[in-house]
Amino acid sequence: MAAYLMVQMTVSNPEQYQVYGKAVVPLIAKHGGKFIVRGGAVEALEGRHDGRRMVAFEFPSMEALKAFWNSPEYVPVKKLREGAAVLDVWAIEGA
Repeated sequence: MAAYLMVQMTVSNPEQYQVYGKAVVPLIAKHGGKFIVRGGAVEALEGRHDGRRMVAFEFPSMEALKAFWNSPEYVPVKKLREGAAVLDVWAIEGA
């Protein structure tokens, strides 16, 4: 069953965050993940959107998602975004 990594973010240092993005995308792909949402326009159909950028990745399974998230390779990459962005991140099982 697919799993989704959902991220909402506020980027304070776009240049540094771009460094993180270039490093994390190949690592996500290595674990079978792919972009499905990449910061597109959000239209609130009900309720409200708080304005933060949204990104979503699809992984083949929750195990693959967690293998990425908990991988030793991700530790130094994750540090690249420190001070560049504040993120809320969720792992969600697919239907």
